[in-house]
Amino acid sequence: MPFSTPMSLAIFFVTWFIVLFAVLPFGVKSQRESGDVTEGTDPGAPVAPRLLVKALWTTVIAAAAFAALSIFAHFAES
Repeated sequence: MPFSTPMSLAIFFVTWFIVLFAVLPFGVKSQRESGDVTEGTDPGAPVAPRLLVKALWTTVIAAAAFAALSIFAHFAES
């Protein structure tokens, strides 16, 4: 294993948040775009952000990125 357990957790945590910020805008429609603006809210606020689905996709993508990084690190130290 190329990384210690705490280092692996730290790398995965940072990777997960970077991927989260990349995934958050996917499929978002604002209230203005949907034509249903609730009074007292910002027209640019999302209608249905689907955060749980995005968190699951973020976890899958971050796990794949972490696996690729681990494989690279394993073969780079040889």
